[in-house]
Amino acid sequence: MSDINEMNVGPRWYVAHTYSGYENKVKASLEKIIENRGLGHLFFDIRIPVETVIEKNGDVEKEVEMKIFPCYVYIKMTMTEESWHAVRNITGVTGFVGPGSRPTPLSDAEVDFLNFDTKRTELVVKEGDNVVVCDGLFEGYTGTVQAVSEDLKKITVLIKRGRRDMPVELDAEVVKLAQQ
Repeated sequence: MSDINEMNVGPRWYVAHTYSGYENKVKASLEKIIENRGLGHLFFDIRIPVETVIEKNGDVEKEVEMKIFPCYVYIKMTMTEESWHAVRNITGVTGFVGPGSRPTPLSDAEVDFLNFDTKRTELVVKEGDNVVVCDGLFEGYTGTVQAVSEDLKKITVLIKRGRRDMPVELDAEVVKLAQQ
């Protein structure tokens, strides 16, 4: 890539495409190369966009990191022959995102728009699951999840009372999956 130095416009965000599951390995390898070769003046930030998903099962919460864009690593760097080769020759990197073989930088506004630091709540229960109510007026009752609200904070459970099922709206954190 002979005209890579002509592309040098200072530190910009570039996107490296990787094999599936190699994102963390590519980031670790690049950090090691930067340290070993003394390339800290060319590389400024390396990110793998992830979101923290909170999985709830009753009162038990578990945080899980999920990649927002699998197979991509975001690198803020000054594009030179040396920096291009450092990234391009890492095992697991298939190339830079851009037309042909020319890496295309993202603007800072585009990177800010990606909003890497996001959190969302994900319930372990879904419609049709049998659940046990852990707290409140219906504590100890079992039922079947009929509906889940869009914001994942409320669920409607059909609780058997006598000979009929009664729909009850509950906070999502007061139920857990019933033992099968």
